[in-house]
Formats: sequence, C-alpha cells, structure tokens
Amino acid sequence: MSNISPFNILIIAQKGRLQYEAILFAASLKKAAPKFPGRLIVGEPQPGPLWEQDPRIETEPRKLLEELGAEIRPFESRYFGGTYPYGNKIEGLSVLPEGEPFIFFDTDTLILKDPMTLDIDFAKPTASLRREGTWPVPELYWPGYTAIWKSLYDRFELDFESSLDPDQPDEFWRRYLYFNAGWFFFEDPVAFGDLYLSMALSVRDDTPKEIELQPLKPWLDQITLPLVIHALGGGREGPHEQLDGSHSCHWRSLPLLYARESDAVVKQLHDIAMPHRLKKVLKEYDPFKRTIYQERGEKARALFDQSALPRKEQDIRARLRREGLWMR
Repeated sequence: MSNISPFNILIIAQKGRLQYEAILFAASLKKAAPKFPGRLIVGEPQPGPLWEQDPRIETEPRKLLEELGAEIRPFESRYFGGTYPYGNKIEGLSVLPEGEPFIFFDTDTLILKDPMTLDIDFAKPTASLRREGTWPVPELYWPGYTAIWKSLYDRFELDFESSLDPDQPDEFWRRYLYFNAGWFFFEDPVAFGDLYLSMALSVRDDTPKEIELQPLKPWLDQITLPLVIHALGGGREGPHEQLDGSHSCHWRSLPLLYARESDAVVKQLHDIAMPHRLKKVLKEYDPFKRTIYQERGEKARALFDQSALPRKEQDIRARLRREGLWMR
C-alpha cells in the first residue's frame, strides 16, 4: 500500500535515439505499474533558431508513446537547444504543472517496480549517486576541488561547509556534493526549474574564474544540479537504493545494460521489447535492432562476470568496443 500521493514523471524525447529510449521507458512503466495514478509526461523540444533540424518526435514513435499512456508536451528551447541538448532537462521542466511533485528520469532508464511504492519525501530533493568523479577535471595548475566547488556555492550565497561529506578526505571528489542527473525530484517543478535555469545560465554566461579552464560541456547540468538541490534543502539522503536499484535502472547504453545489469533488468527489457507492436517500431533504430533483436546484447553479456565487473565503466566500454559490440 502506497503512503505517497500521485506524482508526475517527466522524460525528454526528440527525433532520433531518445524517441526509441522513451518507448522502452513508457513500456517499462506500464508493465511495472499498469495502474500508475500519476502522469507520464514527455517534454518535446520544438523547432527554432537553436536547432539546425526539426527535433520533434516522428509519427510512428509518437503514436506508440501515446498508446503507452504518455502525454507529449511541447516546449521552446530558448537557451540551450542543439548546442547543448542536456539543457533540455532544464528547460523541459516548464511543461510540468506548478505545485505537483515530480520525478525526472533520463529516457535511458527502465522502471522495474511500481513507483508508488517508493519511500520518498518530495520536499527533500536529491539525485542519482550512481556516478563517477567526472567533474571537475584535475589539471596541473588547477586550484583543487575545494576552491572550485566553493566558488560556485559562494556565487549563489550558499553554505558550502554543510554540503560536504565529513567521512570523505579533503580533495577527494566524493567529499563534495555531486550527482548524476539521470534522475532527480522535488515537490514543485516550477521552483526547481526556475532555480536550475538561472544557476546554469549564470555558470555558463558568467563563469567563476576558478572554473574558467574547466569543461562545461557536457557537465553543466551536473555542475549546477547539486547547487539547486542544496539550495532547496536537499542533499545525499533519499531513495537511492530504490531509484538506482529495486525500482529503476539508468542503463546508459544497451551494451552496458547487457554487460553489467542484473538478470531482472535484462528480463524486463526483453519482456517489454518483444511484443510485435513495439518490436516493429524499435527495430527502426539500428542499435536496438542489432543489440536486442539480433542478440548482440547476449554476446556482450557473455563477455563479463556480472558479479565481478571491472571497477571503471570506461574499462567495460573499451572491451565492448574491442569486440565490436559497442553501439549508442
């Protein structure tokens, strides 16, 4: 029995890979929670000066998403667009109704269990801790983790010290609040989205001198996400074992899914991808056709012992590439 009220789920999709990932997401939600009382909302960027090509979802994937219960809602790309598509998750929050709690997921995610059974407090935002220390990037003459992160907290008049994990040593990346932006949640998308956008634009357009030499692409969304969460009273605490475990899986790429995820995740993928209606559309995307339906995924899985995987994701990717099994 759920102890939480209905909430909305947001994913972002557009023409190309994301529209096919969105179909898998919607199908997994429908299988895991056929009576989910919230709404699955698909934010769709619209054509405009920041896109060289029309980003809208194509006809057949659109029909299938709607059959699976998704509501497709358009939004304008005013600040990011094609030059920084990760910004879609920031601008796309504008399609959600004010004051209604939400969870954002990247499309490359499978729902494994009814989200209404989550142990979640929407008033205390957090995001995925399934990440590596990708940013900031250590350099020969860089000022260090503390100086870089403190400059960002100071920019927005946030208390830096309270964001630190005292169990981790100084100048070790895990000491500093850092998330993967594959999922995050809050009780109000307008408050979250407005703050996210203003912070991201501030960092991009008026970069603190401490990070002038640091790469902002593709990391801008993950640089500013901890600041948003901290400003809204959130942090590391939250349903991480559920949203990166029992209830959902951010699989990143299909070869990675087959190589490292649990048998339950692989079974969920096969259960939802094999019905003829989905198979007909998903096979239009060549990486899905080859990996799921031509069994390249099973070959990838056979390369690894899922109970003793390489420590770094890049090592898994490298082996998949060597074997000619990497596709995105």
